[in-house]
Amino acid sequence: MDIFSVFTFLGGLTFFLFGMNVMSDNLEKLAGSKLESLLQRMTSNPIRGLLLGTAITMAIQSSSATTVMLVGLVNSGIMQFSQTVEIIFGANIGTTITSWILGLAGLESDAFYIRILKPASFAPILAFIGIALRMISKSDRKKTTGTIFIGFAVLISGMSAMSDAVQPLAQSPAFMNVLIRFQNPLLGLLLGTVITAIIQSSSASVGILQALALTGSIPVGLSIPIIMGQNIGTCVTSLLSAIGATDKAKRVGVLHLTIKIIGTAIGLPLFCLVDTIFAPALFDEPVSAFGIAIIHSIFNIATVIILMPVRKLLIKLVEKIIPEKESHTESTEEILYLDERLLISPTSALTACDNAANRMAELAHASVDLSIATLNTIENDNTADISVNLDIIKNTEDETDVFEDKLGTYLVKLSADALSDRDAQVVTKLLHVIGDFERLGDHALHLSKAAREISEKHMTFTQDAMAELKNLSNAIDEILENTMRAYVENDPILASDVEPLEQVIDRIIASIRTGHITRLQKGKCTIEAGFVLSDILTNFERISDHCSNIAVAIIESKRSSFDTHKYLNEMKYSDADFKKKYDVYAEKYSI
Repeated sequence: MDIFSVFTFLGGLTFFLFGMNVMSDNLEKLAGSKLESLLQRMTSNPIRGLLLGTAITMAIQSSSATTVMLVGLVNSGIMQFSQTVEIIFGANIGTTITSWILGLAGLESDAFYIRILKPASFAPILAFIGIALRMISKSDRKKTTGTIFIGFAVLISGMSAMSDAVQPLAQSPAFMNVLIRFQNPLLGLLLGTVITAIIQSSSASVGILQALALTGSIPVGLSIPIIMGQNIGTCVTSLLSAIGATDKAKRVGVLHLTIKIIGTAIGLPLFCLVDTIFAPALFDEPVSAFGIAIIHSIFNIATVIILMPVRKLLIKLVEKIIPEKESHTESTEEILYLDERLLISPTSALTACDNAANRMAELAHASVDLSIATLNTIENDNTADISVNLDIIKNTEDETDVFEDKLGTYLVKLSADALSDRDAQVVTKLLHVIGDFERLGDHALHLSKAAREISEKHMTFTQDAMAELKNLSNAIDEILENTMRAYVENDPILASDVEPLEQVIDRIIASIRTGHITRLQKGKCTIEAGFVLSDILTNFERISDHCSNIAVAIIESKRSSFDTHKYLNEMKYSDADFKKKYDVYAEKYSI
């Protein structure tokens, strides 16, 4: 094996790893909302959890990605640590599918139906289909499928290059001496662990072993401890991802490693015992690519069968290894649960963003409700209560500021990833609405300050003005309630009720301003009270405007369009249903 063979091997390894990453990333992108749906359907049923972990890992072709995603989900509070054990078991089984696909490379036959099963035979067809989909199709989903096909073809091309490059090793005495040195099971275990830890993918390291196995120089007895080591080495990714995470999230990485170590602690002595006592001739036979896939699957499935019944003891063991520190009051940033580890899985990251935005909506809603309730008590001259409410609203407004800053930054990072059409629409919607949620908190604070000023200066409004403000606050209550329900339920039909009511609110505010001028001219209202009333009306008007913005974002997200002005013009002047709803609200809030 000369220097050019080394170059060929390194080039093949590059293609192999690149193809695997491209295929894995785009498989996850294609899974998109389905992956999110599977995670949301998580239950305490262990079999369902096992199947879920298997399905996810088969879909994204990486147990490392699955466990890193679990670290992020636990760290973000979306899942509990105890829910991850079955998922990890399933991931360990699902990751073996890659070795079975690559194992087809070892098929030898002149029969057409056997030859066509070899990846090297059908990969060029997939590559052609893939590039055709990329160049011709306008569908994002079809283009992603095409990229997956191309990634697979590149992967197979890399594996073929590696196999060709290492073929001369079969006749190399030096290589055989190296193999003899690694006949020691502990050295084989160490070799598999180190190589996999470096490339951080058991699927990739097993694929490299399969490429070497095609030379016919790797005995079965050597491959078994190497494969065990590869399964331990793959845990490095999840352990690294847990650095800086919460104690519960760290437990996920430790649990993954513990399962592999216990499986190896059982399997390796058993292998040594069988080899020492029986010395089966099979162990000296050259292993095939299919044989490696079989060994890989047997190890992982046997580990699951042995440990699944004692999974609760596993959880307790890991909880003792990583005890949870004393609880403390969570800061707003901790409550946000926006873990950058989740960016490895854009759909899961988007779920965390959606949860954070829902929390932000709740804070904004509660803040505006409290400010309106505070305004409605100004006649009772309860300055102390108003000050307490003002402090609560101020703290809530500070929280929404943090939400907007952190969530906006996280969404920008997320939008830089390759997202499915659906996920991209959700990101756009969130970027539109979080500013409106933050502004709702600002206007709630302004209203509560106006209430304090009225109370401290003992201002009074006429009975007509108070009746008009009460009517307006009821309309604001309804538009806010409709908007928040529409947002949380992502209901465009309910969102369509917001704009007609916003137009009615604008009319009410205009009427109150006119009435105030009339009372001012008649000497029934003071200039100072008029300034405060104007501030209150302006903030109510802005609240209804932001509700309108949120509702339009919900509707336009469903339509995959965010031309707000065009939509509002079409609705106001061309929609008969809009006119009907407007008349209903105008009647309801008339004075």
